[in-house]
Amino acid sequence: MTAITPDTVLAELHKAADVVASLAAKLTQEDVPAPSLLAGWTRGHVLAHITGISNAMARQLEFAARGETVELYDGGYDGRTNAIEAAAGHGIDEHRRDLAAALERALQAFDSLEPGGWQVPISYRGGVVLDGGLALWRELVIHASDLGTGRGPETWSRQFCEHLFDFLSARVPEGQKFVLQPLGLPPVAIGTGGRSTVISGMVTDIAAWLAGREPSLGSLRASAAADGVDLPELLPWPSGVPASK
Repeated sequence: MTAITPDTVLAELHKAADVVASLAAKLTQEDVPAPSLLAGWTRGHVLAHITGISNAMARQLEFAARGETVELYDGGYDGRTNAIEAAAGHGIDEHRRDLAAALERALQAFDSLEPGGWQVPISYRGGVVLDGGLALWRELVIHASDLGTGRGPETWSRQFCEHLFDFLSARVPEGQKFVLQPLGLPPVAIGTGGRSTVISGMVTDIAAWLAGREPSLGSLRASAAADGVDLPELLPWPSGVPASK
């Protein structure tokens, strides 16, 4: 897997933000209360969450620029949840305005970074600004698919999928190892246990499964000791907040 540089992250953030804004521009007022692909969430919830995480990550960078750290969400996880619930039912025009402002704020914060700024500590997962950029990239790409507008995981890039393989290796249960075998690509082993399961399929289907999303192309197969088996259970999403969304 190729190393992901700050320049790569910056370019991908701009691409992902453009996709989200483009999808939001096509939604109608009737789409807002319609179900998303996330259980229990409407499209309005997803839009509110994308707005919230964009503002939250911008805030991480704004504090980091002053040599300070701040919790990811104002009010912690409860603050996050309350803000999403409060904004989910907003009209589509308000969602678009809030989303555009949040994306612009986040992109401006990343665009203004000096080279050394990517390694400045932030509170998110006890990491640095680069970790925050990777997190926002994940949030924008995955939740764009969660809107359920026809742009599913099959549109995710190989580089993004391989990043998810690395980040989501924390979902491999103890004692197990997954050998991910994307079709036409080199295998990737995640987990350090002695029990191996081979997961084969399109790179996007493997990444979607690891991310807890429905694979789009139906290519996934699991095998152990050359026999077909059920796909293994995964540990919870490795997040700084206790939620899988």
